[in-house]
Amino acid sequence: MERVGSGTYADVYRARRLSDNLIVALKEAHEYQSGFRKIEALQLVQNCPNIVVMHEYFWREDEDAVLVLEFLRTSLAAVIEEAKKKESGVPFGEVKRWMLQILRGIDACHRNMIVHRDLKPGNLLVSDDGVLKLADFGQARILMNMEPGFVADNDNQQWLGQYTGYPENISPSLDAAQEADDLPNRGYNKRVEEDMNKEEVFRQLVKVKAKQHAVDETDKASNINDPFKSSYSYEAEDGDDRKGSLTSCVGTRWFRAPELLYGSTGYGVEVDLWSLGCIFSELRTLKPLFPGVSDIDQLSKIIDIVGT
Repeated sequence: MERVGSGTYADVYRARRLSDNLIVALKEAHEYQSGFRKIEALQLVQNCPNIVVMHEYFWREDEDAVLVLEFLRTSLAAVIEEAKKKESGVPFGEVKRWMLQILRGIDACHRNMIVHRDLKPGNLLVSDDGVLKLADFGQARILMNMEPGFVADNDNQQWLGQYTGYPENISPSLDAAQEADDLPNRGYNKRVEEDMNKEEVFRQLVKVKAKQHAVDETDKASNINDPFKSSYSYEAEDGDDRKGSLTSCVGTRWFRAPELLYGSTGYGVEVDLWSLGCIFSELRTLKPLFPGVSDIDQLSKIIDIVGT
């Protein structure tokens, strides 16, 4: 129907699916690795209500991958811009609800050993009824081969719906955020192994970081016809190597963790949490926390605020 976004590695179109007239977003990925990672990561976390839904995908030989995603009209960046215009700030209850939803999406990623690497308000999309969803997994990386550790049941969506129905202005209230705290988990983030507790999960994450055992998507794709049946800003070229080292040239500068600015190739899922902290601050102050104009200026701004 129309193009709604364009970048170095992808174009996004609003479209109508002819079979049921559903309005969807078509994301045409121009770069192989970016397209592969979007599809593989999204397949692992499709049961999480706070991650954008991928309905299907198309990928023919010698053509760009096309992802069919749910169409979401706005983003957290637009919510922040709207709050700036009103000069009223984002209410505490609203900040709390946004943060809870971002955390649920990040939790689903990290339990599946997916590091997003490009979290920022513009990549956090918002549905018409106020549900926030992580999007743009083009720089995501799966840190190791493992069975998914995130399982959601049908109660999950009903539970979320109890406090996210804001069709008009997407304006959650403090009561809604408090209600969210009181709701039972209802099976959200069940472990594949019931006896695995939080400490064991994070011990595994530490081991993964130490071993740096990364998935080599290119090798996986080279031996099968459809590489996925088995299984927007700083746009750097893919520098992840086949031995598991990760590139530090990822994400958007203002939201990049200090170790990335120092050139680390041995990081893990914790870099997403730094980005989350920057987003949290921007929701409260309506200004970026570390608006560096270069990598060295970025480090300087970080040190000015949090020390060495």
